[in-house]
Amino acid sequence: MKLFIVESPAKARTIKSYLGRDFVVIATMGHIRDLPRKEMGIDFVRLEPRYVFLPGKRKIVKRIVELAKKSEEVILASDKDREGEIISLHVKEIVSKYVGKTKRIEFTEVTKEGILNALQSPRDIDHNLVNAQKTRRMLDRVVGYVISPILFRHFRGMFKGKSFSAGRVQSPALRLVCERELEIRNFTPLAYYDVMLESERDGKTFFLKLVSERLGDKEVKFGPDNRINEEKLSEIKDNVNLSDVRVVFSKKFRDSIKPLPPFKTSTLQQEASAKLGFTPSKTMKIAQELYEGIEIDGEFVGLITYIRTDSVRISEYALKRVREFIRERLGEEYLPPLPRVYEGRDDEQGAHECIRPTDVYRVPVSLKGKIPDGHFRLYELIWKRFLASQMKDAVVETAEVLVSDGRYSFYGVSKIVVDRQFLNFYPHSIPEEVFLPSLKEGEKLVPARLVYGRKVTQPPPRYTEATLIKKLEDEGIGRPSTYATIVSTLIARKYVEKKGKSLVPTELGFAVYEFLKKNYPSVVDLGLTSYMESMLDKVESGEVKDWKRIFVELLNKAKISI
Repeated sequence: MKLFIVESPAKARTIKSYLGRDFVVIATMGHIRDLPRKEMGIDFVRLEPRYVFLPGKRKIVKRIVELAKKSEEVILASDKDREGEIISLHVKEIVSKYVGKTKRIEFTEVTKEGILNALQSPRDIDHNLVNAQKTRRMLDRVVGYVISPILFRHFRGMFKGKSFSAGRVQSPALRLVCERELEIRNFTPLAYYDVMLESERDGKTFFLKLVSERLGDKEVKFGPDNRINEEKLSEIKDNVNLSDVRVVFSKKFRDSIKPLPPFKTSTLQQEASAKLGFTPSKTMKIAQELYEGIEIDGEFVGLITYIRTDSVRISEYALKRVREFIRERLGEEYLPPLPRVYEGRDDEQGAHECIRPTDVYRVPVSLKGKIPDGHFRLYELIWKRFLASQMKDAVVETAEVLVSDGRYSFYGVSKIVVDRQFLNFYPHSIPEEVFLPSLKEGEKLVPARLVYGRKVTQPPPRYTEATLIKKLEDEGIGRPSTYATIVSTLIARKYVEKKGKSLVPTELGFAVYEFLKKNYPSVVDLGLTSYMESMLDKVESGEVKDWKRIFVELLNKAKISI
């Protein structure tokens, strides 16, 4: 008998259907060990975490030991990330005394082919991943364990019945929400005017926008940093020569719109919010179930690849399959000559793959009514994005016109999609069709009228869950496994509340942020948090071996006394 150990019961159920009678598949139900809940749990002499069995896990550990004693081999198949690696290590430490042979495997899709291929390529425990997890867990524990009780003592009289916490990533996220709210409160609206030149051609009206003014040898551009106020509008009306507005240049050309790359964790959460109205937590819950396997026609099937990834890389096998699908089902005219290769960020986990369907031939319509509606909609979104990412560019016909009376210049642009290509499957960035006639350089615009509308500047928008995740990613804060948790923790702690889709800091949230900014500025320092993440990545990749030195360095930079 061979014992196959994964993290979740759903994944165990799916994998069990792929393997023969020689295998017993069991789930750890997540971590079996972690730091103790009521004490720091760090040995500062040895600089090691002190892991203990989690409450309620004795029963599953006992079952694993019983099965290990009967097994010729134990296969450790937890997720291929830091948390998964430490789970595999903890299981290995428990079973090694009872079984002579343990294997660590990894896979990115819960399919029969994916599992069988993984079994052919076992590896050892990756101690770089383990050390990165240890470093991260110890840092998070120190920040939370030291500061959270201080917050409780400071605020318990002001906010009775509330819970308090600080976090290495949670607190910088709170800072972003609070500072955006302060920007909005301190914002002073200013009136301005958009000035347009209106004209006609072939019975159709078109508009060109005032973009600049020539003053002697200097050209002054109008825009967000130089808006047209009422006084300037009056000056323009007095000085513009509408009887002599001539075309400076007019050109037409064809341009392209490239498809977006396939999903990674952050973009999936953002797009599911924008297109489906899902919260990040809901997106990740459904995506996890699509990954682990859903029963379809009596068979458990993993529908998408691993969902916690920074990468937009596509495997060679998946590239071949999606190009075959496009050629066979849509036609050669939709297929670019070469596969598209998408470049990721320098800090992304390059060994990982994008989030994609496990089988592009499993078209969404074949799942309609067989899986829950939310699962269907998210799968369809992932499938369409992946398919579109390997299709030809859409083609746009662009027309540009610049006219001037010698002092004031007016500009217009129109874009018309002439070949939709991937836009038929995954629309985005579709230009609004604007009429702009063919004009010849030097010709005079007749008639030419000045029109204008009063507008008021708007404050920056509040963060939504999706835009906060994008901001955190842009700042290098958090990682795929934590984005959704960061936001949900702020809401659960009552530091932030949702109004519609907007995240608004509460009185409690503001109070905690101001206290941290004054007393523990390093904890809400975006740059320091980003640096911590980058150093953890270097430990994970093996670029930095001395993880204990990194832990001490980061703790000193955080300026938290133990």
